[in-house]
Amino acid sequence: QVQLADSGGGLVQPGGSLRLSCAASRFTLDGYVIGWFRQAPGKEREAVSCVGSPDRNTYYADSVKGRFTISRDDARNTFYLQMNSLKPEDTAVYYCATDRGTNFGGTYYYTECERSTFGSWGQGTQVTVSS
Repeated sequence: QVQLADSGGGLVQPGGSLRLSCAASRFTLDGYVIGWFRQAPGKEREAVSCVGSPDRNTYYADSVKGRFTISRDDARNTFYLQMNSLKPEDTAVYYCATDRGTNFGGTYYYTECERSTFGSWGQGTQVTVSS
């Protein structure tokens, strides 16, 4: 019932930028929390960024603070991860994710920006940062 399509990955040199996109179908993003996760070869999937609805409770992993920005365009059922100043250690498959948030007075929150919070996932898009 919920489908996500993530895209925008590619090969970039250190210091470069990419913008990842996630398009949602079969539902509207209003009221859903969204997140981006990544998984490097041989590593566990880890949270990069999460945000509630609308634009609440934003989280960034320490490793990406100041470099990555999460944003959402609910009218287009799309959300994004802008990645700047990319480093080789950012190399991973990146996944977008959503789930229904917890309602507090008309705004929606997640309790933890972690994998188990999210029930719907994109297929992943590869980001490779290398000279």
